[in-house]
Amino acid sequence: MTDYTMLLDIDQRSMQKLFGTNDSYIRKVEDEFHVSVINRDGALKITGEKASVKKVYRLLQELLEISSKGTEIEEQSVNYAVMMSKDNEDDGLLTMDEDFICHTISNKPVMPKTIGQKKYVRAMKDNMIVFGLGPAGTGKTFLAMAMAITAFKNNEVGRIILTRPAIEAGEKLGFLPGDLQSKIDPYLRPLYDALYQIMGAESFQKNMEKGLIEVAPLAYMRGRTLDNAYIILDEAQNTTESQMKMFLTRIGFGSKVVITGDSSQKDLTVGTKSGLDVAVKVLSGVDGIAFCNLTSKDVVRHPLVQKIVKAYEDYETRQKNFSQRNRNTRKK
Repeated sequence: MTDYTMLLDIDQRSMQKLFGTNDSYIRKVEDEFHVSVINRDGALKITGEKASVKKVYRLLQELLEISSKGTEIEEQSVNYAVMMSKDNEDDGLLTMDEDFICHTISNKPVMPKTIGQKKYVRAMKDNMIVFGLGPAGTGKTFLAMAMAITAFKNNEVGRIILTRPAIEAGEKLGFLPGDLQSKIDPYLRPLYDALYQIMGAESFQKNMEKGLIEVAPLAYMRGRTLDNAYIILDEAQNTTESQMKMFLTRIGFGSKVVITGDSSQKDLTVGTKSGLDVAVKVLSGVDGIAFCNLTSKDVVRHPLVQKIVKAYEDYETRQKNFSQRNRNTRKK
């Protein structure tokens, strides 16, 4: 079969961004599509099977366009562009900046990086209550935090309330020294980390001292009515039925709520139903409540994390199928 060739004009600066450190990005593209990409006098010469060459040409065009808009080309964006191209979903990256949220304290733009994240951000804009469901690394908490801080800065809400169940992740930590705040802080550390990254430690401390930002365990929500606030419940898979019902009935006028969780990572005692699982069943179809299911495709951490999440998803699917076959066999 005769190789097919296409040329893509590109300047030297853009080429450096596109190729990555030690040409790692372009090698990834070559390996995934079995093509050759060579720099030839201010143009990229893409050679290989015709369909693959056309896909790579379009993929590289997308990466160059998002780079021209000021978005840095990263390993995650290259990996996602490759995956989208293989799934025949074009223009996936080009529309991400339409849902720009804010800048971090280090001036990095915060915006969706996958189609799943984009749907999640739009759901938070359009609904009073949003459930962000999916595996680790999909940006559930971080994007919710960015939306909350942006709403707070724009005076759309008067305060931010961040909460999560204070449950140990599969191990007993024993006695924790210090006052009550010191005892609960380890459970809330991921929320603090996101706040520092987006808002900055100094701004966070000032607003926390004024009572405008509150980070507290879920048990502290009982008996309260939460008006004019952006409320985030993190790690919701570790709530009980009664805790979830208690939380949802705290919501007052002018508030927005985001509930994040991963049903595959429960730390509840054996036999305890997850409040998140029950809420998904009970509240499906209720107007004003949106459910966003993120998957391994939406993982934006190190590429290896995406592979780990996918491997566990496949394993759990096989286990469910095996259990179902055994039940069917016993019935016969």
